[in-house]
Amino acid sequence: MKSVISVNVQPQSYDIAIAPGGLDDLGVWMSRLKLGKKVLVVSNPAIFRRYGERAIAGLKLVGYDVSSCLLPPGERYKTPNSVSKIYDAALQNRLERNSTMVALGGGVIGDMTGFAAATWLRGINVVQIPTSLLAMVDAAIGGKTGVNHPQGKNLIGAFHQPRFVLIDPQVLKTLPPREFRAGMAEVIKYGIIWNAELFARLEAAKRLDQMRYVDEELLSYILSCSCQAKADVVSEDEKEAGLRAILNYGHTIGHAVESLTGYKVVNHGEAVGIGMVAAGEIALQLQMWTSEEAQRQNKLIEKAGLPQKLPQGLDIEEIIDSLQTDKKVKDGKVRFILPTKIGTVTIADRVPGDVIREVLGKM
Repeated sequence: MKSVISVNVQPQSYDIAIAPGGLDDLGVWMSRLKLGKKVLVVSNPAIFRRYGERAIAGLKLVGYDVSSCLLPPGERYKTPNSVSKIYDAALQNRLERNSTMVALGGGVIGDMTGFAAATWLRGINVVQIPTSLLAMVDAAIGGKTGVNHPQGKNLIGAFHQPRFVLIDPQVLKTLPPREFRAGMAEVIKYGIIWNAELFARLEAAKRLDQMRYVDEELLSYILSCSCQAKADVVSEDEKEAGLRAILNYGHTIGHAVESLTGYKVVNHGEAVGIGMVAAGEIALQLQMWTSEEAQRQNKLIEKAGLPQKLPQGLDIEEIIDSLQTDKKVKDGKVRFILPTKIGTVTIADRVPGDVIREVLGKM
């Protein structure tokens, strides 16, 4: 069943289409946007082998001139060097200001393609075709683009909204279970920060750790609720002047864990799961929510098969130092997103260091 969600941002709103089998109609969807004829599809080899031909066939069917650029998979390759390869392909294929880059892949491909589109010729069109649950519910929506710096995640980037986002849930059938679990971390996040009903529906599910245990109805509900939550927040605060910061729930400590382990030990969703447990415990220590609510959160994270403990060998002081390089630091203070109840969070920049140390020490 198709559904369309609008993201209302200036100067140009755009749609998120959730359409099973919609990948084959990519060209038809894009032709409605009156884009230029040149399209560069950016992907990684594994995703391109599965879905590249279908995407390109759909584009060529309506007359697009299509080229492609393949990049290695994984967060460790989300670097300026990889973006340079997209620039090379854009130059080789003579992309123009009305041309479009199409990101066919997970969050890493989406972030890099979006950043390349934001900076090539001072900004060209980008269309997001997310192929992972995490990208579908989070990374492909909202216009945050970027690459990693050795000292921190996504420190180099730009806001550049897509012209269109196409979500085809059928591609999730080939998603590895670990990547599905990573996406569930972001879904749980929306339940805690925005939608208590979504959280309750997830609690009622028997299993959330593999795609095959999630029926079509629940998957459709998860996608539509999560995308609507992201669209609502981004429409109200496009460039994170205030409200949008709540989307970083679990990400403050999560990003530190990712970068300190070289993006090789935990993936993004696993790091967010760890970060949510930490944030929930900090909120409990500060008497911002109840132990019952913290336990409900942690049980749901466990049900999704996500870790709740820090990777072995991580130094707590290194984590605390890393927090100071986080993008959310303001006036030298680390901003935490902390829950006050299921469905509601607040932004806190006065979390005592000893509380952070105590919480991390128990993890």
